[in-house]
This record gives sequence, structure tokens and C-alpha cells, in this order.
Amino acid sequence: MVSITLSVPDAVRELMHKHDEINWSGFVRKAIERKAQELESIEELRTKIREEKSLIEWTVQTQRAGRAGRAKALRNKGLL
Repeated sequence: MVSITLSVPDAVRELMHKHDEINWSGFVRKAIERKAQELESIEELRTKIREEKSLIEWTVQTQRAGRAGRAKALRNKGLL
């Protein structure tokens, strides 16, 4: 396991000493792990969106073409 050193303001350090019942090292380690996992999940979602981008674009184009065709048909019937 790798060790890191953090700097905190003196006031925070005093509060940490006041609440020595908390394992601050473990708390910070878990917070970093959670954040890293969140970021990994976000990156996975971004990758999936990039992979599905062509499908999304095709869907939008198809929907727009369908609407345009429907509008033209309604105009031809005098309903628009």
C-alpha cells in the first residue's frame, strides 16, 4: 500500500485531535476510494455514451425524418 501525506490547517488539526475517536487515516482512505470509484463509474458511462452516439444520432435523424414526412402528409391533406 502507498502512503500519502496531507496538509491541513492548524484549526482542522486541532479539531481532529479533539475527535480522536475517529480513525482519520481510515476515514480519508475510504473517502478517496469512494471518490475514485465514482469517477471510474462516470468514465464508464461516458465511454458507453460515446459508443452509443451513432445509434443516438440515427434515432434522432429517423425521428426528425418521420416528423417531416408526417407534416408533409398532413399539409397535403390540408390539415396543417
